[in-house]
Amino acid sequence: MNPIAELARKASPAPRPQSLAWDGATLWMGSRDTKRLYAIDPARWTVTWECAAPGTPWGMTAANGVLYVLCGETAEDHRIVRRCVPGRGFDEQFLLPCPDDTGSHLSFDGRQLWISQWYPKKLLAVNEQGAVTRTIAVQHGICGHTYAKGSFYLMTTDAEETTDYQLTRVADEPGPTREADLLRVPFGARALAFDGTAFWTNHREQDEIVRFAAP
Repeated sequence: MNPIAELARKASPAPRPQSLAWDGATLWMGSRDTKRLYAIDPARWTVTWECAAPGTPWGMTAANGVLYVLCGETAEDHRIVRRCVPGRGFDEQFLLPCPDDTGSHLSFDGRQLWISQWYPKKLLAVNEQGAVTRTIAVQHGICGHTYAKGSFYLMTTDAEETTDYQLTRVADEPGPTREADLLRVPFGARALAFDGTAFWTNHREQDEIVRFAAP
């Protein structure tokens, strides 16, 4: 398996970048350390807006002009999906508990949200009430995912303490899961976003954000 071809490696505007999302023009990052969201102009690499999250922003996706952020809240790190309106902040009335209080990253397929569960190795589609409407089981632990070009793309690993990670594609279709490991990722990656041309991920422990070519 070939390694990813890095197109850019940028210093994160905050320590330990954890979550990423692309809204069509802006790259959004959530920091595990500061518990804040940052809107990044990808051309100038400047922060254009930021706000505090209700907890640790483990995962994030953009959908219909807003951000959905999977937060770890309370001392017990309860996993809850929140909604953030760019330029305004978080909607205090929106609260979607994760199934089984477990989840780390989010994607949106144009119809519904998907929550990934790292250790159970599952993607879960949820409706507006938080009920699971579909489950996709995969072979690896999931440390980031996004929906692009009719498929799910996952950042995966079987041993998170190593540098043995990969980009995995999962077909969005009924029936048995069709899964393929595409590229080797030689660092402990977190999150995945697609900007229409290339992917973004975090090299969290180096405080860097990496853009790499799509396979």
